[in-house]
Amino acid sequence: MMNQTILFWVLVSIVGISGFSQGMLLPLIAIIFENDGVSSSLNGLHATGLYVGILLASPFMEAPLRKFGYKPLILFGGLAVIISLALFPVWKSFWFWFLLRLLIGIGDHMLHFATQTWITAISPEHKRGRNISVYGLFFSVGFAVGPLMTKLVEMNEALPFMITSIISLITWFSVYLLKNERPEHDHEIETSSFFGTLRRFSKVSKYAWVAFLPPFGYGFLEASLNGNFPVYALRSGIDLSMVSIIIPAFSAGSLITQIPLGMMSDKYGRRKILLFILFSGFLIFLAAGFLNGSAIGLFLCFLLSGMVVGSTFSLGISYMADLLPKTLLPTGNLLCGIFFSLGSISGPFIGGMVIQFLKGGSFFFVISFMLLLIFSALLLFKEHADHYQQLESGTASK
Repeated sequence: MMNQTILFWVLVSIVGISGFSQGMLLPLIAIIFENDGVSSSLNGLHATGLYVGILLASPFMEAPLRKFGYKPLILFGGLAVIISLALFPVWKSFWFWFLLRLLIGIGDHMLHFATQTWITAISPEHKRGRNISVYGLFFSVGFAVGPLMTKLVEMNEALPFMITSIISLITWFSVYLLKNERPEHDHEIETSSFFGTLRRFSKVSKYAWVAFLPPFGYGFLEASLNGNFPVYALRSGIDLSMVSIIIPAFSAGSLITQIPLGMMSDKYGRRKILLFILFSGFLIFLAAGFLNGSAIGLFLCFLLSGMVVGSTFSLGISYMADLLPKTLLPTGNLLCGIFFSLGSISGPFIGGMVIQFLKGGSFFFVISFMLLLIFSALLLFKEHADHYQQLESGTASK
């Protein structure tokens, strides 16, 4: 029990530092490029580098995880992030920085995929929501603190990159405390090849597709708020010091409710809690669209939205784990990461286009509409959820 406790807390600490590096990187580069006169659409396109890396690597992740186990993937992914962060100050170039973002995306995804799957595998069903919410909480803490590093760019442009790289390196060494494990193996299905992964993608998507939409929504939201909002705010006349307070308010809001919502989902059901938070998020971002010129109004909207939709990623993972047997958890976690990446790629690109060509609160109205669509899909899934779980369990046992 003690070993599993140590394992859990080391894993969530690693995720917290990963959140810190991502939370620092998105607004920092957006601000640097905005000050250098880069257009908002190109700025948004650059922000997708992290998530393009995730998408490119995703189909090839499951086979090495099943073959080598969780620990080697975490070590290799963490090292890729540390080296890439340290290389940013070496050469300031749009495309070189895009390549570094892509490499960070690959490394981060290896790290997240391995830790996420490991945590869902060791979590009993009655504590799954709580454990995944702690995972989400630590990521959110890191993500909330990360944007505060943007102030250091006024002292030295290289400073935020170097500090984050050093902190990541220190945490990386803690992985050596862990004993390696491998995911559960179903001997009747092919697990070691790229094509085996693609076949399981189809199988898992058939029964648990709705659980991938909340991670998509969270990715869209998170990348838009961190990658596009600094540009939107600076163009709207909001001071940089206020931007560095407004952005972390979203993550700070999720800190308050992440664990309570996870525990409520264990008690009342994942789907009911997801429906509540998605509709609440729709209303809050609708209000943000009308308060787009008020720094205080936006701060409150970011805080309130974090308290509800800040848990969509962790609840989506928990919902996916409810719908699938343990042998398919690596595939399910991989697809959660892919959908998160798709949301994260489309978010900054759409957000950048909206900021460039539309006026007023349109940026927030787009986010609001996206949350409403996911709410509607989840609402339509109601009558099939239990049936799909029984189908999948039956399939896995054959």
